[in-house]
Amino acid sequence: MAKRKLHLLAYLKTGPTANHAGGWRHPEATLHDILEPSRYEHIARVLEEACFDGCFFADLLGLYDIHRGSFATYVEKGGQISFIDPMMVLPLMARVTRHLGLGATLSTTFYHPYHLARQLASLDILSKGRVAWNVVTSATDLEARNFGLEHIPSRDERYDLADEVLEACMALWGSWDEGAFILDKEKGVFADASKVRYANYRGKRLSTRGPLSIPRSPQGHPVIMQAGSSPRGRAFAARWAEMVFASASYEPDLSAFTRDMRARLADAGRDPEQCLIMPQMRVVVGETDEIAEEKAEHLQSLIDPDLALANNSSYLGVDLSQDLDEEVLAAKQGNQGIQGVADRIKSAMAAEKLSLKQAAGRIRNELVGSPKTIADRMEALFESGACDGFVISPTYFPGSLEAFCRGVVPELQRRGIFRTRYEGNTLRENLRA
Repeated sequence: MAKRKLHLLAYLKTGPTANHAGGWRHPEATLHDILEPSRYEHIARVLEEACFDGCFFADLLGLYDIHRGSFATYVEKGGQISFIDPMMVLPLMARVTRHLGLGATLSTTFYHPYHLARQLASLDILSKGRVAWNVVTSATDLEARNFGLEHIPSRDERYDLADEVLEACMALWGSWDEGAFILDKEKGVFADASKVRYANYRGKRLSTRGPLSIPRSPQGHPVIMQAGSSPRGRAFAARWAEMVFASASYEPDLSAFTRDMRARLADAGRDPEQCLIMPQMRVVVGETDEIAEEKAEHLQSLIDPDLALANNSSYLGVDLSQDLDEEVLAAKQGNQGIQGVADRIKSAMAAEKLSLKQAAGRIRNELVGSPKTIADRMEALFESGACDGFVISPTYFPGSLEAFCRGVVPELQRRGIFRTRYEGNTLRENLRA
């Protein structure tokens, strides 16, 4: 029996910062190319050479302005901003790679399923079956206001709508059978119309007739990713997700999350092994543990405390520049906020005896050390069953990802727990290999 192998995804942004508030200030971080195709083509090549399963772009439909009631902190101090729509960048990356999975974050709250199905199927065809959809329901009033709403709907409402959006997308993606194209010039038959049908989807909240004008893609439909940590989000993941982007990184929390998700998948009638649990990890690689610690300390020194606090203000949906306790936080959040971030902050508070503001104002690097030390930690988490792989988040771009690919990946390969070549033709095939 083949040895089980872990999976790797890269977390990316079309901007200067990807979860580490000081990374863009690092001397080796590139800034001149943020708006250039070459930036995204380069990292795609780096990740594919290292045999990563794929990458995905986090996204937000607006500028965070929760902290101090303004977007000034994010703009002035280099916060996590999407300066380019990731759906414009992914085709560039597809063009220079053959195997790398390509993920987009798209909201079910603000996009109609016909639009989603059409865009994603087109990209899946052009990439020959390498697309993933990171399904989000959005979590901020600022996004709602960009789409004509005053407030974001409640979490349950958003997920109820998301279920219908996925149902509708699946119906649309199923409106074409394989092999519909005939392309017979002599007989004058371009395609077999019997292999195309109306979707005729009608839910409580939306409807779409179809069919798509886009034929069936190599995967049938994109790989479904999801990151919700609330009970309702986990229920949604148990129904739809093939990859779950877990926010927990402390081992006890991660193991508990994974056990819960496995049970939910089984209760939903799905094979728990067909859904990968992937925690996010920020990584600092050094030639030795001591050098890595020095690099991590330097990166910490580059973090503007106000931007670090602004990050979690945005994720929680509450202005943390004010003094709040947990009870007040919950009252002020309303329908906003990402449950996984709240859970991670609470874990840090408990583990390190921190106040809410102290925990929210910190940027912690989860994996710091030599390639061997980092591989030891990853292997231990993987072999224990706590996860199926990792979402690697850069501290500075592109150097931290390059160092991981150059140092840690070969160490994982030597241990026989990570691929040395791609075995499948599509992203789904590689995730299940």
